[in-house]
Amino acid sequence: MEKMLLSYIFLILLAHPFYVSPADTTTSNGNKSIFILAGQSNMSGRGGVVNNIFDWYIPPECQSDSSILRLTRGLSWEVAKEPIHQDIDYYAICGIGPGMSFANSILKNDPKIGVIGLVPCAVGFTNISQWSQGSLYYNEMLNRTLIALEGGGTLRALLWYQGESDTLNVEDAELYESRLQKFFTDVRNDLDAPYLPIIQLDSVLIRIFPYVRALFVDTHRWH
Repeated sequence: MEKMLLSYIFLILLAHPFYVSPADTTTSNGNKSIFILAGQSNMSGRGGVVNNIFDWYIPPECQSDSSILRLTRGLSWEVAKEPIHQDIDYYAICGIGPGMSFANSILKNDPKIGVIGLVPCAVGFTNISQWSQGSLYYNEMLNRTLIALEGGGTLRALLWYQGESDTLNVEDAELYESRLQKFFTDVRNDLDAPYLPIIQLDSVLIRIFPYVRALFVDTHRWH
């Protein structure tokens, strides 16, 4: 089932090869496939963190590869290695997240895809309102994405993993769908990428939160 899902995602990405037209595509970065990683702690990575200590066990599917880069907090490219959000979600102890396993899966499906550029932007314990248009995290995500594209490359998709913080009160949970829909629309508009694929990850962990039923809405039909 997992292999079928990854293959399906890969076909979608190949079907949408161009979303943002960078100003300069003549550099060596011109073949880079860029993915935004945004959301809260499940995206920034807490795997392997126990009692605020990361055990430094890196699963095989999360190992580094010279074809997978990440944009650092200082806005330079480097070979990506776990924890890839270490200098982004800097107030927390980061561990394993989904970004590296996703990138390695893309490479496995198509070794000729070229360089993959991950743009980590996730911050733990943030709710959807903190990602609204014009907010600090929203602006940082846009700025980092645009800088990632400056040397040339293709914006392939946004990976979004967030929602737990919006289950803590009923108002946030009930408004989650409309807020999320606006967020996705704003991102596409502000990046001038109306058909940007958005891959939304669901978390089983949010089932332990009090207003999770109000948050489980059909947020997949339109993005």
